[in-house]
Amino acid sequence: MQKLERFKRIKTVDLELDSWNPRFPKSMRDASATQIIQYMLLEASTIELMQAIGENGFFEGEQLLVVASALGKFKVVEGNRRLTAVMLLNDWTLAPVRKETVKQVFDNAIHKPINDIPCLVFSKEEEIRKYLGYRHITGIKSWGLSEKARYLSELRNSQFGNRNFKDSCIELARSIGSTKSYVTRVLAAFEIYKYIEDEAFFSIKDLDDTSFYVGYYSDGLSRHNIAYFLGVDFAGEDPLSNFNKDNVRLLTKWFYEKFEVDGKIKTRLKGKSSDLNDLNTILGHDGARKAFVEDQYTLERAVNLADDLDVIFQNSIKAAVLNLESADRLTQNIKWFYSGLEEDLILLRKISAKIKNAKEEFERKEYDEYEH
Repeated sequence: MQKLERFKRIKTVDLELDSWNPRFPKSMRDASATQIIQYMLLEASTIELMQAIGENGFFEGEQLLVVASALGKFKVVEGNRRLTAVMLLNDWTLAPVRKETVKQVFDNAIHKPINDIPCLVFSKEEEIRKYLGYRHITGIKSWGLSEKARYLSELRNSQFGNRNFKDSCIELARSIGSTKSYVTRVLAAFEIYKYIEDEAFFSIKDLDDTSFYVGYYSDGLSRHNIAYFLGVDFAGEDPLSNFNKDNVRLLTKWFYEKFEVDGKIKTRLKGKSSDLNDLNTILGHDGARKAFVEDQYTLERAVNLADDLDVIFQNSIKAAVLNLESADRLTQNIKWFYSGLEEDLILLRKISAKIKNAKEEFERKEYDEYEH
Protein backbone atom coordinates (compact mmCIF):
# COMPACT_ATOMS: atom_id res chain seq x y z
CA MET A 1 0.00 0.00 0.00
CA GLN A 2 1.30 3.47 -0.90
CA LYS A 3 2.02 6.00 1.78
CA LEU A 4 -0.95 8.10 2.86
CA GLU A 5 -0.65 11.80 2.06
CA ARG A 6 -1.43 13.38 5.38
CA PHE A 7 -3.31 13.50 8.64
CA LYS A 8 -5.87 16.26 8.74
CA ARG A 9 -8.75 17.46 10.87
CA ILE A 10 -11.65 18.05 8.50
CA LYS A 11 -14.82 19.99 9.17
CA THR A 12 -17.80 17.70 9.60
CA VAL A 13 -19.78 19.64 6.98
CA ASP A 14 -17.05 18.86 4.42
CA LEU A 15 -17.33 15.08 4.91
CA GLU A 16 -19.63 12.97 2.72
CA LEU A 17 -21.14 9.56 3.38
CA ASP A 18 -20.25 6.84 0.87
CA SER A 19 -23.26 4.99 -0.55
CA TRP A 20 -20.90 2.46 -2.20
CA ASN A 21 -19.66 1.22 1.16
CA PRO A 22 -19.18 -2.58 0.94
CA ARG A 23 -21.26 -2.99 4.09
CA PHE A 24 -24.35 -1.61 2.33
CA PRO A 25 -26.62 -3.82 0.21
CA LYS A 26 -26.63 -3.21 -3.53
CA SER A 27 -29.99 -1.45 -3.30
CA MET A 28 -28.22 1.34 -1.39
CA ARG A 29 -25.96 2.26 -4.30
CA ASP A 30 -26.22 5.99 -5.08
CA ALA A 31 -28.49 6.49 -2.06
CA SER A 32 -28.91 9.98 -0.65
CA ALA A 33 -27.44 11.05 2.69
CA THR A 34 -30.90 10.79 4.26
CA GLN A 35 -31.34 7.23 2.98
CA ILE A 36 -27.91 6.27 4.32
CA ILE A 37 -28.68 7.75 7.74
CA GLN A 38 -31.97 5.85 7.80
CA TYR A 39 -30.19 2.61 6.95
CA MET A 40 -27.58 3.25 9.63
CA LEU A 41 -30.25 3.88 12.26
CA LEU A 42 -32.22 0.75 11.37
CA GLU A 43 -29.45 -1.73 10.53
CA ALA A 44 -26.39 -0.66 12.53
CA SER A 45 -25.81 0.15 16.19
CA THR A 46 -25.63 3.87 15.43
CA ILE A 47 -27.66 4.94 18.46
CA GLU A 48 -25.21 3.23 20.80
CA LEU A 49 -22.29 4.85 19.00
CA MET A 50 -23.97 8.25 19.32
CA GLN A 51 -24.27 7.71 23.06
CA ALA A 52 -20.60 6.70 23.37
CA ILE A 53 -19.34 9.69 21.39
CA GLY A 54 -21.77 12.02 23.13
CA GLU A 55 -20.49 10.94 26.54
CA ASN A 56 -16.78 10.57 25.81
CA GLY A 57 -16.09 12.65 22.72
CA PHE A 58 -14.69 11.45 19.39
CA PHE A 59 -11.77 9.05 19.96
CA GLU A 60 -8.74 10.51 18.21
CA GLY A 61 -7.33 7.08 17.42
CA GLU A 62 -10.34 6.20 15.24
CA GLN A 63 -9.62 8.47 12.31
CA LEU A 64 -11.84 8.32 9.26
CA LEU A 65 -10.20 7.18 6.03
CA VAL A 66 -11.10 9.62 3.27
CA VAL A 67 -10.32 10.69 -0.28
CA ALA A 68 -10.88 14.09 -1.85
CA SER A 69 -14.08 14.45 -3.85
CA ALA A 70 -15.65 17.36 -5.71
CA LEU A 71 -15.83 20.98 -4.54
CA GLY A 72 -13.40 20.62 -1.65
CA LYS A 73 -15.36 17.81 0.01
CA PHE A 74 -14.01 14.46 1.23
CA LYS A 75 -15.68 11.08 0.77
CA VAL A 76 -15.51 8.80 3.80
CA VAL A 77 -14.45 5.37 2.57
CA GLU A 78 -14.03 3.95 6.08
CA GLY A 79 -15.97 5.32 9.04
CA ASN A 80 -19.47 6.01 7.70
CA ARG A 81 -21.17 4.88 10.89
CA ARG A 82 -18.98 7.20 12.98
CA LEU A 83 -19.69 10.09 10.65
CA THR A 84 -23.43 9.36 10.83
CA ALA A 85 -23.29 9.41 14.64
CA VAL A 86 -21.46 12.75 14.62
CA MET A 87 -23.86 14.25 12.08
CA LEU A 88 -26.80 13.32 14.31
CA LEU A 89 -25.05 14.71 17.40
CA ASN A 90 -24.68 17.97 15.50
CA ASP A 91 -28.26 18.01 14.21
CA TRP A 92 -30.72 15.40 15.46
CA THR A 93 -33.36 16.53 12.94
CA LEU A 94 -31.36 14.75 10.22
CA ALA A 95 -32.82 11.49 11.54
CA PRO A 96 -35.63 10.27 9.23
CA VAL A 97 -36.49 7.42 11.65
CA ARG A 98 -36.18 6.70 15.39
CA LYS A 99 -36.44 10.47 15.90
CA GLU A 100 -37.49 10.41 19.55
CA THR A 101 -34.59 8.14 20.53
CA VAL A 102 -32.09 10.20 18.55
CA LYS A 103 -33.35 13.43 20.13
CA GLN A 104 -33.07 11.90 23.60
CA VAL A 105 -29.44 10.94 22.97
CA PHE A 106 -28.80 14.38 21.49
CA ASP A 107 -30.29 16.15 24.53
CA ASN A 108 -28.19 14.06 26.95
CA ALA A 109 -24.91 14.36 25.02
CA ILE A 110 -22.03 16.20 26.70
CA HIS A 111 -19.82 16.47 23.62
CA LYS A 112 -21.69 18.39 20.90
CA PRO A 113 -21.48 19.81 18.41
CA ILE A 114 -18.41 18.15 16.92
CA ASN A 115 -17.19 20.56 14.26
CA ASP A 116 -14.20 18.63 12.94
CA ILE A 117 -13.03 15.02 12.88
CA PRO A 118 -9.53 13.50 12.64
CA CYS A 119 -9.01 11.91 9.21
CA LEU A 120 -6.35 10.17 7.20
CA VAL A 121 -6.41 11.55 3.66
CA PHE A 122 -5.43 9.15 0.88
CA SER A 123 -4.65 10.11 -2.70
CA LYS A 124 -6.52 7.16 -4.16
CA GLU A 125 -9.52 5.16 -2.99
CA GLU A 126 -7.78 1.93 -4.09
CA GLU A 127 -5.15 2.44 -1.38
CA ILE A 128 -7.86 2.39 1.29
CA ARG A 129 -9.62 -0.61 -0.29
CA LYS A 130 -6.46 -2.71 -0.06
CA TYR A 131 -6.00 -1.75 3.56
CA LEU A 132 -9.62 -2.61 4.35
CA GLY A 133 -9.15 -6.01 2.75
CA TYR A 134 -6.68 -6.90 5.44
CA ARG A 135 -8.39 -5.09 8.32
CA HIS A 136 -11.90 -6.41 7.79
CA ILE A 137 -11.34 -9.82 6.20
CA THR A 138 -8.20 -11.26 7.73
CA GLY A 139 -7.51 -8.64 10.37
CA ILE A 140 -8.86 -7.71 13.77
CA LYS A 141 -12.09 -5.95 12.80
CA SER A 142 -13.88 -8.53 10.74
CA TRP A 143 -16.98 -7.77 8.69
CA GLY A 144 -19.86 -10.17 8.25
CA LEU A 145 -19.60 -12.70 5.44
CA SER A 146 -21.97 -10.83 3.10
CA GLU A 147 -19.96 -7.63 3.54
CA LYS A 148 -16.69 -9.47 2.94
CA ALA A 149 -18.07 -11.10 -0.20
CA ARG A 150 -19.29 -7.82 -1.69
CA TYR A 151 -15.99 -6.12 -0.91
CA LEU A 152 -13.90 -8.96 -2.35
CA SER A 153 -15.96 -8.98 -5.54
CA GLU A 154 -15.46 -5.24 -6.04
CA LEU A 155 -11.75 -5.47 -5.29
CA ARG A 156 -11.32 -8.39 -7.68
CA ASN A 157 -13.09 -6.53 -10.49
CA SER A 158 -11.12 -3.31 -9.95
CA GLN A 159 -7.67 -4.80 -9.32
CA PHE A 160 -7.62 -8.15 -11.14
CA GLY A 161 -10.39 -7.91 -13.71
CA ASN A 162 -8.05 -8.94 -16.52
CA ARG A 163 -7.29 -12.31 -14.89
CA ASN A 164 -9.37 -15.47 -15.01
CA PHE A 165 -11.35 -16.38 -11.92
CA LYS A 166 -8.80 -18.79 -10.49
CA ASP A 167 -5.75 -16.56 -11.01
CA SER A 168 -7.54 -13.45 -9.75
CA CYS A 169 -8.46 -15.28 -6.55
CA ILE A 170 -4.83 -16.26 -6.01
CA GLU A 171 -3.67 -12.66 -6.45
CA LEU A 172 -6.49 -11.30 -4.32
CA ALA A 173 -5.78 -13.73 -1.49
CA ARG A 174 -2.11 -12.77 -1.57
CA SER A 175 -2.89 -9.05 -1.47
CA ILE A 176 -5.11 -9.27 1.64
CA GLY A 177 -3.22 -12.03 3.44
CA SER A 178 -5.93 -14.69 3.15
CA THR A 179 -6.05 -18.17 1.62
CA LYS A 180 -6.89 -18.95 -2.00
CA SER A 181 -9.50 -21.55 -1.07
CA TYR A 182 -11.37 -19.15 1.22
CA VAL A 183 -11.35 -16.26 -1.25
CA THR A 184 -12.40 -18.54 -4.11
CA ARG A 185 -15.29 -20.02 -2.17
CA VAL A 186 -16.57 -16.64 -0.96
CA LEU A 187 -16.39 -15.11 -4.43
CA ALA A 188 -18.11 -18.13 -5.98
CA ALA A 189 -20.90 -17.78 -3.42
CA PHE A 190 -21.22 -14.09 -4.22
CA GLU A 191 -21.44 -14.78 -7.95
CA ILE A 192 -24.29 -17.18 -7.20
CA TYR A 193 -25.91 -14.44 -5.12
CA LYS A 194 -25.69 -12.00 -8.02
CA TYR A 195 -27.50 -14.50 -10.26
CA ILE A 196 -30.20 -14.97 -7.61
CA GLU A 197 -30.54 -11.21 -7.25
CA ASP A 198 -30.82 -10.84 -11.02
CA GLU A 199 -33.64 -13.39 -10.94
CA ALA A 200 -35.47 -11.19 -8.40
CA PHE A 201 -34.76 -13.75 -5.67
CA PHE A 202 -37.09 -16.18 -7.46
CA SER A 203 -40.05 -14.17 -6.12
CA ILE A 204 -39.62 -15.72 -2.68
CA LYS A 205 -41.62 -13.75 -0.15
CA ASP A 206 -39.61 -11.43 2.14
CA LEU A 207 -36.31 -12.31 0.42
CA ASP A 208 -34.20 -9.41 -0.83
CA ASP A 209 -30.65 -8.12 -0.62
CA THR A 210 -31.05 -7.21 3.05
CA SER A 211 -32.31 -10.64 4.17
CA PHE A 212 -30.13 -12.81 1.93
CA TYR A 213 -27.11 -14.42 3.61
CA VAL A 214 -24.16 -15.27 1.36
CA GLY A 215 -22.69 -17.38 4.16
CA TYR A 216 -25.23 -20.15 3.58
CA TYR A 217 -23.82 -20.67 0.08
CA SER A 218 -20.20 -20.14 1.01
CA ASP A 219 -20.48 -22.74 3.79
CA GLY A 220 -22.40 -25.06 1.48
CA LEU A 221 -19.70 -24.85 -1.19
CA SER A 222 -17.15 -26.15 1.31
CA ARG A 223 -18.98 -29.50 1.11
CA HIS A 224 -18.22 -31.56 -1.98
CA ASN A 225 -21.69 -32.94 -2.73
CA ILE A 226 -23.40 -29.55 -2.35
CA ALA A 227 -20.82 -27.92 -4.63
CA TYR A 228 -21.36 -30.71 -7.17
CA PHE A 229 -25.15 -30.30 -6.90
CA LEU A 230 -24.74 -26.59 -7.73
CA GLY A 231 -22.40 -27.36 -10.60
CA VAL A 232 -19.44 -25.58 -9.01
CA ASP A 233 -16.05 -27.10 -9.84
CA PHE A 234 -13.17 -25.57 -7.89
CA ALA A 235 -10.63 -27.59 -9.87
CA GLY A 236 -11.25 -25.59 -13.03
CA GLU A 237 -10.08 -22.11 -14.03
CA ASP A 238 -13.66 -20.85 -13.71
CA PRO A 239 -15.55 -22.80 -11.02
CA LEU A 240 -18.87 -21.31 -12.15
CA SER A 241 -18.61 -21.97 -15.88
CA ASN A 242 -21.23 -24.73 -15.62
CA PHE A 243 -23.12 -23.91 -12.46
CA ASN A 244 -26.61 -25.42 -12.29
CA LYS A 245 -29.21 -22.64 -12.27
CA ASP A 246 -32.11 -24.99 -11.57
CA ASN A 247 -30.41 -26.40 -8.50
CA VAL A 248 -29.43 -22.92 -7.31
CA ARG A 249 -33.14 -22.09 -7.45
CA LEU A 250 -33.97 -25.26 -5.48
CA LEU A 251 -31.37 -24.59 -2.79
CA THR A 252 -32.53 -21.00 -2.39
CA LYS A 253 -36.13 -22.12 -1.96
CA TRP A 254 -35.04 -24.70 0.64
CA PHE A 255 -33.26 -21.97 2.60
CA TYR A 256 -35.86 -19.22 2.37
CA GLU A 257 -39.29 -20.41 1.25
CA LYS A 258 -41.48 -20.59 4.36
CA PHE A 259 -44.41 -22.88 5.10
CA GLU A 260 -46.49 -23.73 8.12
CA VAL A 261 -46.34 -27.08 9.92
CA ASP A 262 -48.30 -27.70 13.12
CA GLY A 263 -48.73 -23.97 13.62
CA LYS A 264 -45.01 -23.25 13.19
CA ILE A 265 -43.37 -21.38 10.30
CA LYS A 266 -40.47 -23.39 8.88
CA THR A 267 -38.12 -23.73 5.93
CA ARG A 268 -36.94 -27.05 4.53
CA LEU A 269 -33.33 -26.20 5.31
CA LYS A 270 -31.47 -23.99 7.76
CA GLY A 271 -28.05 -22.53 7.16
CA LYS A 272 -26.50 -24.14 10.23
CA SER A 273 -23.66 -26.62 9.87
CA SER A 274 -25.67 -29.66 10.98
CA ASP A 275 -28.28 -29.11 8.25
CA LEU A 276 -25.61 -28.51 5.62
CA ASN A 277 -23.82 -31.69 6.71
CA ASP A 278 -27.08 -33.65 6.41
CA LEU A 279 -27.82 -32.16 3.00
CA ASN A 280 -24.32 -33.03 1.84
CA THR A 281 -24.88 -36.63 2.96
CA ILE A 282 -28.27 -36.75 1.21
CA LEU A 283 -26.95 -35.39 -2.07
CA GLY A 284 -24.25 -38.06 -2.11
CA HIS A 285 -26.80 -40.90 -1.97
CA ASP A 286 -29.13 -41.61 -4.91
CA GLY A 287 -32.09 -42.84 -2.88
CA ALA A 288 -31.86 -40.13 -0.23
CA ARG A 289 -31.42 -37.41 -2.86
CA LYS A 290 -34.53 -38.55 -4.76
CA ALA A 291 -36.52 -38.73 -1.53
CA PHE A 292 -35.54 -35.18 -0.51
CA VAL A 293 -35.56 -33.44 -3.89
CA GLU A 294 -38.43 -35.19 -5.69
CA ASP A 295 -40.53 -36.81 -2.99
CA GLN A 296 -40.32 -33.87 -0.57
CA TYR A 297 -39.08 -35.92 2.40
CA THR A 298 -37.98 -33.86 5.38
CA LEU A 299 -34.26 -33.44 5.91
CA GLU A 300 -34.37 -35.71 8.96
CA ARG A 301 -36.26 -38.46 7.15
CA ALA A 302 -34.18 -38.30 3.99
CA VAL A 303 -30.82 -38.41 5.76
CA ASN A 304 -31.81 -41.69 7.37
CA LEU A 305 -32.04 -43.24 3.92
CA ALA A 306 -28.39 -42.40 3.33
CA ASP A 307 -27.27 -44.49 6.29
CA ASP A 308 -26.58 -48.21 6.11
CA LEU A 309 -29.70 -50.23 6.90
CA ASP A 310 -27.80 -51.87 9.75
CA VAL A 311 -27.21 -48.44 11.33
CA ILE A 312 -30.83 -47.41 10.84
CA PHE A 313 -32.02 -50.65 12.46
CA GLN A 314 -29.72 -50.21 15.46
CA ASN A 315 -30.68 -46.58 15.95
CA SER A 316 -34.38 -47.45 15.76
CA ILE A 317 -34.07 -50.13 18.44
CA LYS A 318 -32.02 -47.88 20.72
CA ALA A 319 -34.51 -45.03 20.31
CA ALA A 320 -37.39 -47.38 21.18
CA VAL A 321 -35.55 -48.59 24.29
CA LEU A 322 -34.93 -45.00 25.42
CA ASN A 323 -38.60 -44.14 24.93
CA LEU A 324 -39.72 -47.19 26.91
CA GLU A 325 -37.30 -46.39 29.72
CA SER A 326 -38.71 -42.86 29.82
CA ALA A 327 -42.26 -44.23 29.97
CA ASP A 328 -41.25 -46.58 32.77
CA ARG A 329 -39.93 -43.70 34.86
CA LEU A 330 -43.15 -41.76 34.34
CA THR A 331 -45.36 -44.56 35.66
CA GLN A 332 -44.55 -43.52 39.22
CA ASN A 333 -46.04 -40.05 38.77
CA ILE A 334 -48.79 -40.14 36.13
CA LYS A 335 -52.40 -39.69 37.23
CA TRP A 336 -54.00 -42.19 34.88
CA PHE A 337 -53.21 -44.87 32.27
CA TYR A 338 -54.79 -44.27 28.86
CA SER A 339 -57.41 -46.76 27.68
CA GLY A 340 -55.39 -48.31 24.83
CA LEU A 341 -52.28 -49.01 26.89
CA GLU A 342 -52.75 -52.80 27.14
CA GLU A 343 -53.24 -53.13 23.38
CA ASP A 344 -50.06 -51.13 22.75
CA LEU A 345 -48.08 -53.24 25.24
CA ILE A 346 -49.29 -56.43 23.52
CA LEU A 347 -48.21 -54.96 20.18
CA LEU A 348 -44.80 -54.12 21.60
CA ARG A 349 -44.37 -57.70 22.78
CA LYS A 350 -45.38 -59.05 19.36
CA ILE A 351 -42.96 -56.72 17.54
CA SER A 352 -40.18 -57.61 19.98
CA ALA A 353 -40.83 -61.35 19.48
CA LYS A 354 -40.89 -60.90 15.70
CA ILE A 355 -37.54 -59.12 15.72
CA LYS A 356 -36.09 -61.77 18.02
CA ASN A 357 -37.28 -64.54 15.67
CA ALA A 358 -35.73 -62.73 12.70
CA LYS A 359 -32.41 -62.54 14.54
CA GLU A 360 -32.48 -66.25 15.39
CA GLU A 361 -33.35 -67.16 11.79
CA PHE A 362 -30.45 -65.03 10.55
CA GLU A 363 -28.06 -66.73 12.96
CA ARG A 364 -29.25 -70.21 11.87
CA LYS A 365 -28.60 -69.38 8.23
CA GLU A 366 -25.14 -68.08 9.02
CA TYR A 367 -24.39 -71.26 10.99
CA ASP A 368 -25.58 -73.51 8.14
CA GLU A 369 -23.42 -71.61 5.63
CA TYR A 370 -20.43 -71.94 7.93
CA GLU A 371 -20.95 -75.70 8.39
CA HIS A 372 -21.18 -76.29 4.63
